[in-house]
Amino acid sequence: MKKIKTGIIGMGYIGASHIDAVSRIGLCTLSAVADTNAALARSKADEFGIEKYYETIDELIGDTEIEAIHNCTPNHLHTEINKKIIMSGRHLLSEKPLAVNHKEAESLVALKREYPDTVAAVNFNYRMNPLVQEMRRRIERGEIGEVRLASGSYLQDWLLYDTDYSWRLDPAIAGASCCIADIGSHWMDAVQHVTGHRITKVMADLVTVIPVRKKPVKQTETFTSAVPSEYEEVHIENEEYGAVLFKMDNGASGVYNVSEVCAGHGCYFNFEINGTKASMRWNQEENDRLWIGNRDADNHLIIRNPNVISPEAKPYTSLAMGHPEGWNDAFRGNIYSFYKYIADGKKPGRDKPDFATLEDAAYIVKLTEAIIESSRIKSWVSV
Repeated sequence: MKKIKTGIIGMGYIGASHIDAVSRIGLCTLSAVADTNAALARSKADEFGIEKYYETIDELIGDTEIEAIHNCTPNHLHTEINKKIIMSGRHLLSEKPLAVNHKEAESLVALKREYPDTVAAVNFNYRMNPLVQEMRRRIERGEIGEVRLASGSYLQDWLLYDTDYSWRLDPAIAGASCCIADIGSHWMDAVQHVTGHRITKVMADLVTVIPVRKKPVKQTETFTSAVPSEYEEVHIENEEYGAVLFKMDNGASGVYNVSEVCAGHGCYFNFEINGTKASMRWNQEENDRLWIGNRDADNHLIIRNPNVISPEAKPYTSLAMGHPEGWNDAFRGNIYSFYKYIADGKKPGRDKPDFATLEDAAYIVKLTEAIIESSRIKSWVSV
C-alpha cells in the first residue's frame, strides 16, 4: 500500500504529540514540519529524522508531495490555515477548536462542501479510547436502555498559581473561552459521541478564579511550572472554571464541571451515563476500565481486552489485556482513524467516520458560545 505523505504545521506541545502519533501509524509518512520559529522546526526535524522543515505555512502547503496536513497552531490561526489547507486540495486534520467562533467554523464547513473528496477531521482524541468506543457500541445496542442522565468533570491544575500563564487565557488568541473551549469541548464531544444525542440547551456559570496573572516576558511551553523571573501583570478575562447544566435532544438531562485550577489533578476526565436499565462510567486516569452499574445484579468492571472487545472498537486497541493503554494511544487511535478512512477510499457524506468531522466540531464551537452567553445572562440558552 502506498503511504500517505504528511506535513504538520505548529511544533508546540501538541505538535510533538502529532509527530509521535504519525510515527506509529504505518499508513503514512511524515515528510515535513513547519513553524514560524525556524529553529524549533529544524530541531524537531532533526530529533525525529524528518526529511524537510519549513519556516512558513505557505512553504509547507506549497510542497506538492504532501497529501495530508495537520494544523497544530494556536486557536486564532485555525480558520485561516484550515481554509488554505482545504483550498489546496489536501486532507485536513485540525486541532480543536475548529475556529474561535461559530461564524468562522460554519465558513469552514461551507468551504469543505466545495471539496467533497477532501477528508477533514478535528482532533477530539478522547472519543478514540478503546473503552469509550466500547461504551458507545454498548449504548447503541441498548445495554443501558434509554439515556436519561449524563454527568462528570474534567479537572486539571496547570493554571493553579498566579504565576501560571497560557495564551489560552488571552481572548485575542484563544477566543472568548479558556477551560470550556479547551477541555469542556472534549467532555461535550465524548458524551455526545457515546450517547448519540446532542446537547441542545445549556445553563452555565463561568468563573475567572485568578483575575490578575503574572505573564512571563519570555514565552514558555504549556504545562510547565517554572516561575518566571521577568513578568508583567495582566488582567484575565477568560475563565479557568465552568459548571454547565444541559438538556439533550432526547430529553436527557446532564451536568458537568471543568477546571484548570484544581490542585492534584493532571487530567481527571470522567463521565457517567445513566440509562433506564443500567449505568456506565469511564475515567481517563483508569482508562482500561469501564464501570457497569446495575440495580438488580452485581456492579462490575470491564477490563479492556482486545480478544472480546466490540468489533467496531477493536481497531483502536492493540496491546494485550493487562498492558495499559494511555492518552497517547487514544491520540494515536484518532489519527489512525483519519488515515485509515483515507486509505480505504471512503468518502465524506457517504461513509460515516468515527473521528469528529468539521460539522461535529462546528457544533461544539456553537455550544461553547451558548455556554458563554448563558453565564453572561444567568439563564438557559437554547442551541
